[in-house]
Amino acid sequence: MISIYAFPVVVQVNGNYLKLQAGYLFPEIARRVNTFLEVNQNVELIRLGIGDVTEPLPLACRTAMKSAIDEMGTESGFHGYGPEQGYTWLREVIAKNDFQSRGCDISPEEIFVSDGSKCDSSNILDILGEGNRIAVTDPVYPVYVDSNVMSGRTGHAGDLGRYQGLSYLPITAENNFVVDLPDQPVDLIYLCFPNNPTGAVASKSQLKCWVDYALEHKALILFDAAYEAFIQDPELPHSIYEIDGARECAIEFRSFSKNAGFTGTRCAFTVVPKVLKGNAIDGDEVDLWSLWNRRQSTKFNGVSYIVQRGAEAVYSLEGKAQTTSLVEFYMKNAAIIRNKLSAIGLDVFGGEHAPYVWIKTPNDIDSWGFFDLLLNCAHVVGTPGSGFGASGEGYFRLSAFNSRSNVESAMKRITQFS
Repeated sequence: MISIYAFPVVVQVNGNYLKLQAGYLFPEIARRVNTFLEVNQNVELIRLGIGDVTEPLPLACRTAMKSAIDEMGTESGFHGYGPEQGYTWLREVIAKNDFQSRGCDISPEEIFVSDGSKCDSSNILDILGEGNRIAVTDPVYPVYVDSNVMSGRTGHAGDLGRYQGLSYLPITAENNFVVDLPDQPVDLIYLCFPNNPTGAVASKSQLKCWVDYALEHKALILFDAAYEAFIQDPELPHSIYEIDGARECAIEFRSFSKNAGFTGTRCAFTVVPKVLKGNAIDGDEVDLWSLWNRRQSTKFNGVSYIVQRGAEAVYSLEGKAQTTSLVEFYMKNAAIIRNKLSAIGLDVFGGEHAPYVWIKTPNDIDSWGFFDLLLNCAHVVGTPGSGFGASGEGYFRLSAFNSRSNVESAMKRITQFS
């Protein structure tokens, strides 16, 4: 008798992953840094690359989480599985403070609490069809592109690293970092303002053009507002929902990672208006809120009770003051970077409404060449602009997320060797 296991079993992989470029941007940075440190073990690097915060969690959040832990130690206060959408009390304060206070018609029921906007911006593809035409800015946060590649929504990458099936919308100094509308119809549009990596912002009139375009073409805007807390100009919009008509064409992603230091604590939320519709293959309208609700209920067990109590404290009087202080601290870092690099003749952008400074590399040095130059000569780690897309070539991103002493030391090192 021949065993059914006589032949080796070969498990198929998801071939879409094989379309990805050599490595995700930040692991490639880590690889180069580790190689450098193997040879230069005594060198103290200053890392201004990845956008990870460094300052402690706000006291209000820590206090709330400690109280929540004590609750969990009692029979009456113990919480097991919570609602997949998030606890009502957190969704209510989010709706009131982040949206209704700015005139946005967003209800608590339209808010879904999650463990990260990075996760949500990828997971949202679960409820969207594979035949959508997709537009991304260039440069762009790599997750938007890579998640579409992984899910089979693109072809292979060309010589410039651009994938077939994606429409790339350049944002550079040449067009004043203003995103132009696509020259051909698209169905999904990724927008991020304040922008990662360039630090550019969008005015209400600019966002109105995008909302009007989406309504006309029945497109969906995926709006990443993870850095809205860093906007300094009161005239600039913090949410896409400040624009009339956006409820009918946009999903918004928010995060507590940068304003409240939750990068390691993990809490965010996504807004899906109940009036938002998509189309089934047969042309029938489908409610996107219900699809996302089903997706979350099936694949997600919710953010922990303890963390959600910490996020709720962000909206207390103490929490608001402490998160404002954190934002001001990082924006002061950004101003130091801007001023010091401008003083040595570099063309510098961003850093005014976002914690990222976008630099034109000098003397036609390519992005990775400038990375290696800073690493080897100044012992400072940044992020090559080309890692964010073809239009990022010749640019470089420095993050303001670090201690004041590290930022000042990094600028001293760069200005001395330059």
